[in-house]
Amino acid sequence: MQKKYVIGVDIGTTSTKAVLFKQNGEAVATSYEAYPLFRDTPAMAEQNPDSLFQAVLKSIKLVMKKAAICPDRILCVSFSSAMHSLIAMDENDKPLTRSITWADNRAAEYAEKLKKAEGLSIYHRTGTPIHPMSPLTKLIWLREEHAELFNKAKKFIGIKEYIFFQLFGRYMIDYSVASSTGLFNIRDFKWDDSALTIAKITENGLSELVSPTEKLIGMVPKYATQMGLLPETPFVIGGSDGCLSNLGVGAVKPGEAVVTIGTSGAIRMVTKEPFTDPEGKTFCYVLDEQHWVIGGAVNNGGNILEWASKTYLSKELSSYSRYMDELKKVPAGSLGLFFHPYLNGERAPLWNAEASGSFFGINMMHRPEHFMRAVVEGISFNLYAVLMDLSKLAGPPKRITATGGFSRSPVWRQLLSDVFDYPLEFPESIESSCLGAAVIGLKSMNVMNEITEIELMNVLTYLHKPQLQEAQVYKRMFPVYKQLSQTFAVAYHQVSEFKQTIE
Repeated sequence: MQKKYVIGVDIGTTSTKAVLFKQNGEAVATSYEAYPLFRDTPAMAEQNPDSLFQAVLKSIKLVMKKAAICPDRILCVSFSSAMHSLIAMDENDKPLTRSITWADNRAAEYAEKLKKAEGLSIYHRTGTPIHPMSPLTKLIWLREEHAELFNKAKKFIGIKEYIFFQLFGRYMIDYSVASSTGLFNIRDFKWDDSALTIAKITENGLSELVSPTEKLIGMVPKYATQMGLLPETPFVIGGSDGCLSNLGVGAVKPGEAVVTIGTSGAIRMVTKEPFTDPEGKTFCYVLDEQHWVIGGAVNNGGNILEWASKTYLSKELSSYSRYMDELKKVPAGSLGLFFHPYLNGERAPLWNAEASGSFFGINMMHRPEHFMRAVVEGISFNLYAVLMDLSKLAGPPKRITATGGFSRSPVWRQLLSDVFDYPLEFPESIESSCLGAAVIGLKSMNVMNEITEIELMNVLTYLHKPQLQEAQVYKRMFPVYKQLSQTFAVAYHQVSEFKQTIE
């Protein structure tokens, strides 16, 4: 029987998703497996790597069960994963640490020192802004504050490498994920010697570099059985979630921007050569050997909405749909209430791990629903600020597609279009990283010649056009929002120091 299906798997911050697709990109079945994020201190953000491995096994098993197809009809399984994770492995290939995620801020002090020293030159070679999110700065932090653990480590790897090692016994990392480590030269496609010297590690301490289309066959049989697959099913390593999200919505031509809001958020554009920002404000990651993705990622997206929902809605009524219903009661601008969503520090546009959130403009007229709308407006303004920086580097976008969990809500979709004052396209499927992974898999299996063939897939989209009155309100509001952000920035360090004295 002809093989007709490909499974795209996205190993995310809060859950692993698996989607079974037909070769034309049509989703047949979807599954999710969630896991916790450990925050023993405000700056910590770790995960149990074995929990994520089990989530991969379970999500694939469930999608196979839902689809009710024979395992010999699976062409391949291909992967996307969150960037910037770090796990130290010992001589016996056992983890010495949990998976330290992108949201972990404990390397902030060392990131700031590196930024002031030779950070900009490293950034221009690696494409990764100097920030505590990156494995480069995490390695410096581990070496300086946990030297015994650092010295015990045989390998330093990310979460996708951990999962592939469990399945195949081989340490390997794709160019796409490698380009987000701060240790990889995005022009030479090699580990960067200067970055390795700064981290005080060698290539032997890292995984083997491979193309995103690299595939492995012959996984550990017991895991194949658990997933409902054949042991000879090809597993394609794929790429990073941000890059594959662009691919998954078909935004692979110059001038096509993608806005993603999931747990965090980002704005990205695909280019045919690497670009870095003179001030180090944007990232430049590898999609594949012919394409790079430039953009800016924010720490604060749907995670802030979750916080606001718990804060402003009763437990019984706390839900995404109820939150959006409350927003509709409030006109654009939230009666002059401004919100800066920096509850977890911030990457783009500030690149300041000490940044903190704020409401400004509060008066006696404001009720919980005004604060709730201001939160969503603030997240949207923050992303718009990133788009402005990106436009200076790559030119104004010709087309903007938006994706991520937030796009389930027509209310937020319209609000974002109004803030951007630009028509926004929304794919029918929100799992763009899974589809992007599937496309890499199809190329690996020679079903596609080029990843740009995704444009031939029947990917349905919804269009939201900006509303004139609301867009005018936000156009007047944004410069004030930006000015307030700059005003507050001078106090972020003082506030951070004060917090440390009372925690």
